[in-house]
Amino acid sequence: MDLKKLADKAKKTIDDRGGMDSLKADAEELKKVAKGDGSLKDKAKEAAKAIKDPGANPAEGEMKPAQGAGHPSDTPRKGGPPHE
Repeated sequence: MDLKKLADKAKKTIDDRGGMDSLKADAEELKKVAKGDGSLKDKAKEAAKAIKDPGANPAEGEMKPAQGAGHPSDTPRKGGPPHE
């Protein structure tokens, strides 16, 4: 297994999805989905939907709020603490 090739592919995937800030936003969104109400099947559908939509738009460089998970004031934003 070529670890350099694997690391380069992982870096490219992260960059394509908007970078590390986007990755953190995606992880936070998945965390909210997992802690939310609903059946395991509903949570799996919501998580799949969240993964299809990256946490940031690389062209615009700004974060998208977590959709349908948690309270908007808990959503992290790029360059600052959660909304107040």
